[in-house]
Amino acid sequence: MLYRDADHWRGATHKRVLVYGMSGLGKTHMSSIVRASGSWFHYSIDYRIGTRYMGELIADNAKAEAMKVPFLRSLLMSDSIYIGSNITFDNLSPVSTYLGKPGDPEQGGLPIAEYRRRQEQFRQSELSALNDTLYFAERGQALYGYPHFICDTGGSICEWVEPQDDNDPLMTTLSATCLPIWIKGSDAHTQALIARFDKAPKPMAYQPEFLLDCWQAYLAETGLAEDKVNPDTFVRWTYARALAHRQPRYEAMARWGVTVTADEVASLKGEADFVDLVAKALERRMA
Repeated sequence: MLYRDADHWRGATHKRVLVYGMSGLGKTHMSSIVRASGSWFHYSIDYRIGTRYMGELIADNAKAEAMKVPFLRSLLMSDSIYIGSNITFDNLSPVSTYLGKPGDPEQGGLPIAEYRRRQEQFRQSELSALNDTLYFAERGQALYGYPHFICDTGGSICEWVEPQDDNDPLMTTLSATCLPIWIKGSDAHTQALIARFDKAPKPMAYQPEFLLDCWQAYLAETGLAEDKVNPDTFVRWTYARALAHRQPRYEAMARWGVTVTADEVASLKGEADFVDLVAKALERRMA
């Protein structure tokens, strides 16, 4: 690890961390806390995906929908209007909207083949964004003068690594650049996430094999044709399974860094709290 113990961490002139865990447990809250101090460069993986690696895909998808409307089509064809996504750190919905959900087109679903194609586009984009971490860590310091750096990853990072492999290329590269921090949730957090997702189901990225298994199992269980699946019902059905699938992968990744709890993250009030939290996590690991 970059920091051999708590004292080394506290005394580091340039602190670099990468935070990961299930969406909704506090990654962005943690990042926002340290960014507000003015000393940390905040690198958002999802923002990088939406602006650099999937920006054209997202914009072209919006244009394709607009081209179906004669009035808008004529304006687009004459370059009279411009369509683009207004993605920000606080509004990443253009990415999830593009990912979509599989199922009945009349209910907003995508054909499964198109859905899987977009999933693969996202996988490649997230890997590219994660591999840009060192570049942004150095850029934040050299160009903008930030002494410290935090990489705010997406919940799907665990899908693209081989967590049991000590030589996993992605984790080897990332852990050489940053201290990985896993935000671990409790059973109560898991149930709260499931309840929240049930109220407002959102698109997710899945490991290809996991997605295919879930899709085939859902069709077999319901007896529905692919184009009759309610998109929201399917992603609700899949969500708890996705959490169970990801948990052991997160746990295996934890050996690359330190672990903090979602409750500890929720109690953060400022940069000093964050530095103390990581120091305590290092002490627990050393113990």
